[in-house]
Amino acid sequence: MTDLRTPPVNDGDLFSERARQYALEKPLQRIHILEAGCGWGTGLDLGDREHHVTGVDMESPELRAYTCERPDLDTWHLGDLRTVPLPPRAFDVVHASYLIERVPHAELVLDRFVAALKPGGLLLIHLRDRSTAFGFLDRTLPRWMHASGRRRRRRTRPGRGPRGAHARVPHQPGSEPGAAAGEGNGMGTGAAERAQPAPRPVVRTGPPPAIYDRVASRAGMQWYCVMRGLVISEEYTSRQAIDALGAGTGLVALVCRLVSAVSRGRLPADHSDVTFVIRKPENRFARVI
Repeated sequence: MTDLRTPPVNDGDLFSERARQYALEKPLQRIHILEAGCGWGTGLDLGDREHHVTGVDMESPELRAYTCERPDLDTWHLGDLRTVPLPPRAFDVVHASYLIERVPHAELVLDRFVAALKPGGLLLIHLRDRSTAFGFLDRTLPRWMHASGRRRRRRTRPGRGPRGAHARVPHQPGSEPGAAAGEGNGMGTGAAERAQPAPRPVVRTGPPPAIYDRVASRAGMQWYCVMRGLVISEEYTSRQAIDALGAGTGLVALVCRLVSAVSRGRLPADHSDVTFVIRKPENRFARVI
């Protein structure tokens, strides 16, 4: 088990890099990705590698609205994560950021993700640690500690529109093969391109409220991996939530230090988030789901 205190890059870059490294090990295969928590986050960047992305998340109007607008999903399912369709050993990579602490029965949900992962596949998890001072405040003072509702625009790769049967692709005038080149209307290619409306940006809000089951912590995930025979390849802690909510004032960090002092260090204030790169063993005799 590797325990590195500071991640070399942010989690999005780290997870995408690990997914690309995995894809290099499978040069002739399409990479199947399960985007767990597709209703508010961002996906992995595999570059030009052929891949198929399936999204799953809980059901709510906000999560559904964002999922419908995501251009990187080939298919998706919203509902109870204990029952959404997940074929066994079907995915090469399971990506779950800010999800484990936000779902009820998180251990059962993790079991389903691991069962859906191919032997040798990657489980990429980022979560807020319930066993920290920040996690304590987030549990006990949810309204005060929630994000301020900042809306962020999701970056999309140029030239790639909505994908999959669920993607909403409105018909644009002049989108027929002949009209796109300006045939029959006297327009040149440049004029036809200028006539196309700009794609609507995908806007997201903050994640759903946290629940913090027991497994949603650094120690909880370590215990889970030991019990399921999973290998933690990389483990990092960070202060992302503390720094994001502090807004440069240091108020959240100060409150976290006070909570840590009152708890006599039982609730640490040195981090709020934990990142795991987990691998499911290929050995069929290993104790895995």
